[in-house]
Amino acid sequence: MAAIVARAVVTEETLSTSDHEALASEAAGGKAGAIVSFVGAVRNHDGGRDVTALNYSAHPTAGDVVEKVVAEIAAGADGVRAVAVSHRVGPLAIGDAALVVAVAADHRQAAFATCALLVDEVKAQLPVWKHQIFADGTDEWVGCA
Repeated sequence: MAAIVARAVVTEETLSTSDHEALASEAAGGKAGAIVSFVGAVRNHDGGRDVTALNYSAHPTAGDVVEKVVAEIAAGADGVRAVAVSHRVGPLAIGDAALVVAVAADHRQAAFATCALLVDEVKAQLPVWKHQIFADGTDEWVGCA
């Protein structure tokens, strides 16, 4: 049985781990014995340089891509009841959540494994680009191959 996709979005809104956990838990209908979440937070350093600001840009298809990736993983996630995934775009501050994933599953092993797979596949497939501003005034685009 495929897991329920409670959320799969790209948004400019602030992300909340507790909201994602609640969405996954509610969608699981009280049948989950484990809820695992992940937050990809904006850090104040990269490659030995101090980061002062960050902005994520997304391709217009990013919303469709995250829906597809999450749906495919949810369809094959054995023992997983529900998932909720969001990636934020726009200007983010140090400490803000850029990616939040929550998985509700029967047992912790399935929850951890599915959460890790969702993070890896969203990061690998989602067409988003990170523009970092460094303390020395230089900048860098990440993810623009």
